[in-house]
Amino acid sequence: MNQGLDGVVAAETSLSMVDGERGELIIAGYPVEELAPNATFEEAVSLLGVSPAGDRTLPPIALEVLRASARRGDDPMDALRAAAGVLLSDQLFAAFPTIVAAFWRLLHHQEPIAPRADLRHAANYLYMLTGEAPSDERVRALETYLNTVVDHGLNASTFTARVITSTGSDLVSAIVGAVGALKGPLHGGAPGPALDMVFEIGKPERAESILRKKIESGERLMGFGHRVYKVRDPRADVLAAAAERLLRGDRLYDLAKTVEKTAIRLLEEYKPGRRLQTNVEFYTALLLHGIGLETPLFTPTFAISRVAGWIAHCLEQRRANRIIRPQSVYVGPRGLHWAA
Repeated sequence: MNQGLDGVVAAETSLSMVDGERGELIIAGYPVEELAPNATFEEAVSLLGVSPAGDRTLPPIALEVLRASARRGDDPMDALRAAAGVLLSDQLFAAFPTIVAAFWRLLHHQEPIAPRADLRHAANYLYMLTGEAPSDERVRALETYLNTVVDHGLNASTFTARVITSTGSDLVSAIVGAVGALKGPLHGGAPGPALDMVFEIGKPERAESILRKKIESGERLMGFGHRVYKVRDPRADVLAAAAERLLRGDRLYDLAKTVEKTAIRLLEEYKPGRRLQTNVEFYTALLLHGIGLETPLFTPTFAISRVAGWIAHCLEQRRANRIIRPQSVYVGPRGLHWAA
């Protein structure tokens, strides 16, 4: 039996290929290190067979949902899940940035900003958050991030979307289910703690003592190690390069590099042979912070990208569908009798 379905092949896909032993990620035939820093997000999405066009304007019912969520002080992922459920299927990709930006502003007692038709997806998202047109450098950094995480094999949220689709259910239901899976801290919710660790360390000379204490106490170092990758996560290299371009000379970038180098050395010392290398979370946190996003926006921003991958997988599942129905092994009691 494979706990967590390790090693079980559940689908064939032409969308992305993850090779954990070699540290490779191929998206629609292109190595992530070539695609992510050079393509626009619209170009990357089109490679997955998803139209980047669509109405970015939210229907009134979605705004009502977001206003109610803001009054309650909901988590941004809860608000995204709720508002996504009232969209039409052809609005899902285009409207995700509008949902996240509108909710963020409502949560901070500001009115939502309408999307602009003259801005691309990434630039529009940053504009709707602040009302100011973002710099080319910030847009390029965000596009690189969105391209890097747009699809990643049969991860938990993508598998959720494909399972729901396999039942014959609609696209909106599949995407809402995927948002729920992404919210989990073991899947999409980890970039924030990785940045918190860097801030906690504060100074390069404190890195070794603090990291040693964390490891010796059994605490996991956020941003290191991956379920699939047994070598360095290739997405970490892409985002590290993007962070360097955006933050060159910044004290936080220099600190993060010291923390990374120290963490890898100590993990090999304490856990030899485990091959616990930098993963996508570490430089996601640094890059998104450098772009100007606050930590609660990190996972919703992930969803703004990954929704394209979810949609692509749902469409692929429909084309050669068979309901996904794995077996389970019963380990409960037997031979019990109900007293009349």
